[in-house]
Amino acid sequence: MLSENIMKKNDLDDDMRPEYDLSTLKNEVTGKYVDRNREGTNVVLLEPEVYQAFPDSESVNAALKLLIEVAHREVRN
Repeated sequence: MLSENIMKKNDLDDDMRPEYDLSTLKNEVTGKYVDRNREGTNVVLLEPEVYQAFPDSESVNAALKLLIEVAHREVRN
């Protein structure tokens, strides 16, 4: 039956190695990134050669803003 295929919580605990003692975890925070996700964080995958030229979000944003500025100048002319 379907109910036989559903794992019980105890079944999951039995598979955990004894050296993983979850009771020793400190400063456990649930929903740590919920506010950032609500803001609409955007993720973009860069190709390797693009990442070499623009390794962080600041350099990517600066380059794209410059491209937007140049495009607007071309449209006005």
